[in-house]
Amino acid sequence: MPFRSHRYSLGARLFISAAICCALVLLLAGFGLTTFYRRSAERGFDERLSVYIKELIADLAAPPETERQAIGDLGEPRFDLPLSGWYWQIIRLDAERPSIRASRSLVGGQLPKLLDQPIAPNARGLRESYISGPDDRSLRILEREIDVGEDGRFTVAVAAPSDEIDADIRDFRLALTMTFVLLGLALVASTIAQVRFGLRPLVRLGAAVGMVRTGETPRIVGQYPPDLAPLAGELNQLIDANHEILDRARTQVGNLAHALKTPLSVMLNEAEADGGEGQLPQTVKSQAAIMRDQVQYYLDRARAAALSGALGGVTEVAPSLDALIRTFTKISQGRGIAGSHSVPPRARFRGEKQDFEEMLGNLLDNAFKWAEATVEVSLDDQQDGEPGRIVLLIDDDGPGLPDEALADVLKRGRRLDEAIPGSGLGLSIVVDLAKLYGGELSLQRSPLGGLRARLALPSV
Repeated sequence: MPFRSHRYSLGARLFISAAICCALVLLLAGFGLTTFYRRSAERGFDERLSVYIKELIADLAAPPETERQAIGDLGEPRFDLPLSGWYWQIIRLDAERPSIRASRSLVGGQLPKLLDQPIAPNARGLRESYISGPDDRSLRILEREIDVGEDGRFTVAVAAPSDEIDADIRDFRLALTMTFVLLGLALVASTIAQVRFGLRPLVRLGAAVGMVRTGETPRIVGQYPPDLAPLAGELNQLIDANHEILDRARTQVGNLAHALKTPLSVMLNEAEADGGEGQLPQTVKSQAAIMRDQVQYYLDRARAAALSGALGGVTEVAPSLDALIRTFTKISQGRGIAGSHSVPPRARFRGEKQDFEEMLGNLLDNAFKWAEATVEVSLDDQQDGEPGRIVLLIDDDGPGLPDEALADVLKRGRRLDEAIPGSGLGLSIVVDLAKLYGGELSLQRSPLGGLRARLALPSV
């Protein structure tokens, strides 16, 4: 089952979670500070109104013989301006018909009496609330009940526009928002820096693992923080265990090969004794040869399966091709076949060198057998440079194959011409090795007129 990565990287998850937490903290802090400042602004405004209430109460409670100013002369001209929003009102409660005295600014209007509403007085005996004034403006009102003995019982109320409180809160909210925006940007920048700095060792560890996978280094090297060092150590132990399994598989394959080939050689030698005449010796010879080919085929598969799981195997394509083409050219000197390749030096196969040479060796052997004068190896122009993949094209100018035989010839043991020496296992071994590495082999018509073998393999 292929590995599927999560939608978000580890760094993105850390950044998103930190950003959400910072945003929530800033929102809660802003709400709390705004609420606190509103209460503070209301207390400051109420202090101003309570001063006027105290002056009005002082005027009411003054003895008749005392020289005093008229009630309501508070030194604030806005109490005299019609509908200015600044109002005071005094209501006598113990008279048969309650008498009302009010500021000129009320212009015959009347403020609602908080005494009749379910509003409890505070610790100073003041009732406070917001009301709608005569001109439908929002007012902040304070009211106090007072008993001056024989002079009667009164409620004294002072109201003023709440615009001043709202303006102070708006200014505070704007300043707070700008401050928190700058603070939020600073927190975002610091979070990005922290995430990058904190994840840098993990990025280095990932790069080190990639270098092991591509064969640049045999083990993970470098120093890591205490919480990542054990992981690096475990990965190195896994790499060592992988190499141990690979060495053990190679040894077992070699032992099995020697154990089986020796009895087969004995059988062939015995069958050839006395000239190898007769039905039984011929049967033993043919069956032993088949057994030897089959054993070699499955041993190759077992060895390839072990090698395909190894970490760090990388093969330079061009040097291996140079050696193989040079070898097959010498073998075919009598036929005058010229071999060449145009594979660039940067091309690399992600796998074991001996597996690569076995695949290319089988394909070149087939091409040189059937070619008339030319064998060429090149990279597929459409695949060249594609990350993680390399496609080699092996072309010859031989007779080629009919279209219906292109797929059939890849089957194990299938030979289309018994006159040419061979076991019929070469191409099937290439197919199996390529599949073990996640690649594929296909046959096509060559532009040279013969056969084209297209070998796709993983690259670095």
